[in-house]
Amino acid sequence: MNWGHIDRYAKSLIKEAGHLIRVSFYKQIDVETKADANDLVTNIDREVERFFISRIKRDFPTHRILGEEGFGDDVQSLEGVIWMLDPIDGTMNFVHQKRNFAISLGIYADGVGMLGYIYDVMGDDFYYAVKGEGAYLNHERLPQLEITPLSDAIIGINASWVAPNRHIDNEKVIEMVKACRGTRSYGSAAIELAHVSTGRLDAYVSMRLSPWDIAGGIVIAQEVGAVATNLKGEAPGLLGQEPFIVARPGLHRELLTNYIQLKQ
Repeated sequence: MNWGHIDRYAKSLIKEAGHLIRVSFYKQIDVETKADANDLVTNIDREVERFFISRIKRDFPTHRILGEEGFGDDVQSLEGVIWMLDPIDGTMNFVHQKRNFAISLGIYADGVGMLGYIYDVMGDDFYYAVKGEGAYLNHERLPQLEITPLSDAIIGINASWVAPNRHIDNEKVIEMVKACRGTRSYGSAAIELAHVSTGRLDAYVSMRLSPWDIAGGIVIAQEVGAVATNLKGEAPGLLGQEPFIVARPGLHRELLTNYIQLKQ
């Protein structure tokens, strides 16, 4: 497999898709809901996913595509080469803010992340990584993450998990919020993974993420030494929704051991 060729191809495709998204602000954006009233999708999400799929299927017909909007393949296993795509990660931000959203893409071979991309479309910040070759932001190599104590850490977490819920012990989350330096929520898993990879955030936790939300970001984060798992400390399965945590080394273990605890 010529990963260098695929890397160059994917970068070009993502930049072209980013242009399509920016141009879309000058035409009608139709907003619909999916699973619930806050789960938004637009005609632009669908158009951009179709754009990716038409190109990938034309140029890499043996590769499979797992896309958020459902226009790709019915992926039931991680065998072969799979492109895991979210055309607009952070659709609510896209609709309401016209910023703080990203194209997220991970390319996996037999379950191993080989290439990862997060493109902050409006900020024109491009994060990318090739397995074993480091991670980059706009051609500048990102440094390895250093160990940070919780007292100095900024944690990415949605405020809803501080309230009583059926997934995790919210009292432990309250303890974590009090013990850390601060919390943030950006409304895009891809953006938050990019922030962990650059050290702007020290950890990011979410209870319901799909493979296309995190596939690209995992490759990037791991190249700078971050640890990415589900809340049982296992590698993400990447075939369905599951809880997710990514953090600096050391901090990851502390958060899972003392603060982020699944309800039985």
